[in-house]
Amino acid sequence: MQRIYEPQDTMEGELLLAMLASEGIDAYLTGQHLAGAVGELPAGGLLGLMVEDEQAQDALQLIAAYNAAQPLPGDEPDDLQGTLLC
Repeated sequence: MQRIYEPQDTMEGELLLAMLASEGIDAYLTGQHLAGAVGELPAGGLLGLMVEDEQAQDALQLIAAYNAAQPLPGDEPDDLQGTLLC
């Protein structure tokens, strides 16, 4: 099993878990219970996405595509060009 990615927060970790699961990759989020203990303080390195060794390369490619994603043209208001709205 390999640690392949460090999500910014639990929300991103859960999102990536669901994305990987939809592609047939079993992943595990470690440290989510520890992250709650520090509250709003930055605590880098607590969260990690783990996958089986044989699925690591596929998972890394999917996460790279996720991180490189851009909004589709025309899907954003004219006054907020280049800003992602969540």
